[in-house]
Amino acid sequence: MTSITSVELNYLVFRYLQESGFTHSAFTLGYEAGINKCTIDGNLIPPGALITFVQKGLQYLEMEANMSNNDVEMDEDFSFLQPLDIITKDVNQLRQMIKEKRKNIQKDKDKDKEKNKDKDKNKDREVDREHEAERGRVREKERHEKEEREKEREKAESNKEPEKQPEELADGDMVMDQEDKDAIGHEENGTSIVGQEPMDIATASTQASQEACEIPGSDVTILEGHTSEVCACAWSPTGSLLASGSGDSTARIWTIADGLCKSGAQNSPLNVLVLKHVKGRTNEKSKDVTTLDWNGEGSLLATGSYDGQARIWTTNGELRSTLSKHKGPIFSLKWNKKGDYLLTGSFDKTAIVWDVKAEEWKQQFEFHTGPTLDVDWCNNVSFATSSTDHMIYVCKIGEIHPIKTFAGHQGEVNCVKWDPTGSLLASCSDDITAKIWCMKQDKYVHDLREHSKACGYDPIRTPNS
Repeated sequence: MTSITSVELNYLVFRYLQESGFTHSAFTLGYEAGINKCTIDGNLIPPGALITFVQKGLQYLEMEANMSNNDVEMDEDFSFLQPLDIITKDVNQLRQMIKEKRKNIQKDKDKDKEKNKDKDKNKDREVDREHEAERGRVREKERHEKEEREKEREKAESNKEPEKQPEELADGDMVMDQEDKDAIGHEENGTSIVGQEPMDIATASTQASQEACEIPGSDVTILEGHTSEVCACAWSPTGSLLASGSGDSTARIWTIADGLCKSGAQNSPLNVLVLKHVKGRTNEKSKDVTTLDWNGEGSLLATGSYDGQARIWTTNGELRSTLSKHKGPIFSLKWNKKGDYLLTGSFDKTAIVWDVKAEEWKQQFEFHTGPTLDVDWCNNVSFATSSTDHMIYVCKIGEIHPIKTFAGHQGEVNCVKWDPTGSLLASCSDDITAKIWCMKQDKYVHDLREHSKACGYDPIRTPNS
């Protein structure tokens, strides 16, 4: 950023002394600094310019100190601003100027991308024309060969050969025609394999793959105890504990000993803790455990259920706290990396950040127009949510509006997941696609379309009426 000169600073101080009534001091400074000889137009300097300049400097330092490279938002780029901008405009105006500058830069980049796309399209058209010409040559060659064979048949008939010979020849031609077509079709597809060999190879490969994936029954351990469908499970990050949640209104913590799956070990008694979500009967549908997650230390397990409550348990099976505010089933919950906040997403269309230590909600986010299906932390203060309304929002604690909106799916967005660096977000949807998003772009950067059915669909998310 352009720095202020000593002449400009002297003039600001000179004006400040004049405006403050320090006439003699102003005269002395003006005489010694040669203010009357400087080229600054005093009409362009607003009253109180020095005070404004100092205040802007303090605001700049405060903004700079409060910025964090770990946040999802990009740091403000003050290189776009001039000293006069900082003196004469407030923080909101400066931010607006930065946004406009960025938009202009992004527009220029988009124009360059469009030009490159047009070039690529022209290249593709040229390649398509070449391929079409090649196919035309192949068809012309095939037609010419057929004509030659017809002439051969006519010549054979004119020589009065036995009746069966032309028929045999014709049959041979038909076989040859079919073989030629198959060969030409494979050549157009970039392969020279003819006949049934590819099918045999594929079948053999599939059979080998199936044989390789077979696991002996002696190496399988079945964890029995739940009396209804198991909806979720998760390994503890620090130990041999496996948590499972079920429609029988319980979660269970299984201790999986080393070598449990080895021969004979599956008959050993299992150490399991039963975490009951309802007293008395355990078949109440409203208490189905739909989701669970361990904190980073593996010391606490959070569970969410159809009653709209999140519960936090210790590894000993003790209920540490119950978090109540949602007005519908909880479909997903996640701990942040630091372990001080728990994030929940619910059928009531909202997501809530809970202060675990204080055992109270910190902020509720009400952006979606449909049930919130999944949530995932980007870092300790920002996260993404997805919903049946086809939308994805990136939110930040303390902000009342989403800091990023991703629109592009044509169906319910069933789950979202950040990459370990927090720069890319993956999503999957009922529209049979998975997409990759980047915080620096509004549109998805990858559109993955190889699935044939809805991605990430979970039937337990449909509440009973």
